[in-house]
Amino acid sequence: QVQLVESGGGLVQPGGSLRLSCAASGFTFSTYAMSWYRQAPGKERELVNSITSTGGTTTYADSVKGRFTISRDNAKNTVYLQMNSLKPEDTAVYYCNARSGYVRYWGQGTQVTVSS
Repeated sequence: QVQLVESGGGLVQPGGSLRLSCAASGFTFSTYAMSWYRQAPGKERELVNSITSTGGTTTYADSVKGRFTISRDNAKNTVYLQMNSLKPEDTAVYYCNARSGYVRYWGQGTQVTVSS
């Protein structure tokens, strides 16, 4: 069955870095666009950035431009989110999303907490 399993979240101090991973299985990963979303407490889910099946990237959240980078390894069926210069406002549950046409898959999310 389809699975998206996020990992790499945790507690980090402001200014620190984390790399999130999302391991995919059960579908043809290389043909899907992949995205990272996040949802902070009391807020709507927000699209952070996306990467096409061929590696083109788009950052949608202005607040992370220059700090967060999405990448993928099709050989490993994994998408990554490198997060640098983390701020307390980056605290959220981060979700991995796979998209192809009208098909959408979601991971269960991983908590990122930025706090001193």
